[in-house]
Amino acid sequence: MSSLKWAVTVALVSLALVLQVSFFPHLAVHGVVPDLCLLVVVAAALVRGPEQAAVLGFVAGVLLDLAPPADHVAGRWALALVVVGYVAGRVRPDGTDTRPTATAVMTTVAASSFVGTSVYAITGLLLQDPVVSVADLLPVVLIAVVWDVLLTPLLMPGLMRVLTALEPGRA
Repeated sequence: MSSLKWAVTVALVSLALVLQVSFFPHLAVHGVVPDLCLLVVVAAALVRGPEQAAVLGFVAGVLLDLAPPADHVAGRWALALVVVGYVAGRVRPDGTDTRPTATAVMTTVAASSFVGTSVYAITGLLLQDPVVSVADLLPVVLIAVVWDVLLTPLLMPGLMRVLTALEPGRA
C-alpha cells in the first residue's frame, strides 16, 4: 500500500479514535460508546480486502488499547479489530470492483460489531478484568451493535468513498 493511502487511512483512524474517546463518552448508553475505529476498519475491509484490513485493525486496536482511559490489558482491542478486519474483508468479492449493497454493509457492520465487542469482552473475562461481569456481557454487546448500526448510514458511505478514491484501479 502506498504511503499516501496509509497516511490517509491512519488519519481516519486517528480522527475516529479522538472522537471515540473525547466526544462520544458524553453520549454513552450504560457506559457503551460507538466504536468508530471499528467502522473505519470495516470500511477498509470492504474496500481493500482482509489482509490490509487486518493490519489496519491491529494498528487501530493498539491505538485504542493505549488511548486514555486505558483501563484494560493492552492488546484486547488489537486482537478484536484484527479479527474484525479479516472477517469483514472476506465479505468483499475477490478481484471485483463491485460495491457492496447498503444491506450488505449494514449486515457486515452489525456482525463485525458483535464479533469485535464479543472478542473484547470475552478476553476480558478470560483475563479476569473486573470491569465487565458475565451478567453485563450481553447488554454491553447489544448496545455496542445498536450504536454501530445506527452510525453506519451516516459514516460508512463517506469512509468507503474516501478509501475507494485512494485505490488506483477503483477510483
